[in-house]
Amino acid sequence: MPVKTNRKRFKFKNYISYIVIALFLIISATLALTGYMNRSTQNLLTQIAYSIILAVSLNLVVGFLGELSLGHAGFMCVGAYLGCYLANLLHTLIPSKLAVLIISMIAGGLIAAVFGFIIGLPALRLKGDYLAIVTLAFGEIVRTIFKNQKVFGGALGLSTKKYGSTLFIVAFVVVLIMLAVVQNLVRSKHGRAITAIRDNEIAAKAMGINVTYYKLFVFIISAFFAGIAGVIYGHFTTPVLYSFFSYNYSIEILVMVVLGSMGSINGSIIAAALITYVNFLLQTKLSGDLAALKYLIYALILITIVIVNNAPGLTAIKERFSIKRFLSKITAKVYKPKYDPSKRKDDEAYWHRIPTKIQMDEVLSVDVTPDTTYTPDKREEK
Repeated sequence: MPVKTNRKRFKFKNYISYIVIALFLIISATLALTGYMNRSTQNLLTQIAYSIILAVSLNLVVGFLGELSLGHAGFMCVGAYLGCYLANLLHTLIPSKLAVLIISMIAGGLIAAVFGFIIGLPALRLKGDYLAIVTLAFGEIVRTIFKNQKVFGGALGLSTKKYGSTLFIVAFVVVLIMLAVVQNLVRSKHGRAITAIRDNEIAAKAMGINVTYYKLFVFIISAFFAGIAGVIYGHFTTPVLYSFFSYNYSIEILVMVVLGSMGSINGSIIAAALITYVNFLLQTKLSGDLAALKYLIYALILITIVIVNNAPGLTAIKERFSIKRFLSKITAKVYKPKYDPSKRKDDEAYWHRIPTKIQMDEVLSVDVTPDTTYTPDKREEK
């Protein structure tokens, strides 16, 4: 008998995001280190990187878990202030900027995860709008506390030491690590339990899934990466101002998730990059009196994208020219085995090996011709 193996077939679509981001990182890093990329583009790439981290981490809560959170900027705020405050202390002890950045990112992420546990434990017992209100209140309370603390600079913000224009290289490495963690989580048995809670929480409980544990687990992971994004932001700009982590920014992160399709990691990446690039263009092109048109144009672009994504009349066109369909054709051509008649094997289940009462080569028939010799008297004799 043939031996069964546990090897899984390589699926190219599961590694598209890794390959694209890794190639993009190699090319952009080469251009930046050789002097062929200007500082403005490098700053844009840094913004895109931490936006991707925020969008994908929020997608865990909103897209995969199915809970509405409006306080993601609050966890970013915690990581930015506390992580960068620690970085300011470490700069006097450690001369390496990279080592300080790595330590502060880990510390900022862990502190944000602790806040995620503290807020999530009571808040995740709520559902729907009530959870959204609690997380929104958390975000506003956190930034107000940091605003009124003199040790963090008060209303003037926390002064930080900028990492440099090559910060985007470290940020995209963090993006790759985050994708590895999130995608492996989603495809594991724990990810299936999380999506089961999203689809039907009562049925998930009936199947023995610990709903409270998984909700808290996802909330902590999401807060951890939001804290790391906050530390990257703190090393990107100075000072760190409380006004950046407002309710509007939480909504902007949520828009990235919704536009990229909830539950789609690749969609969150594309939407985060697109929205960040649009914001960058509007900030640089519109100045003076025209700056007031920024939010109007931004809103019109978002409305257009929503209409295109949800219009029934455009469904056929989107399916015909979709990237997913294009990639599926490529993978089908690459991995589809060619038919070789010489390798064809007969079926091992030969009919003569199967014990039956009737030979398979016999023809079964039923004679329905009436018996003319039959009489009731004969039946009585029998």
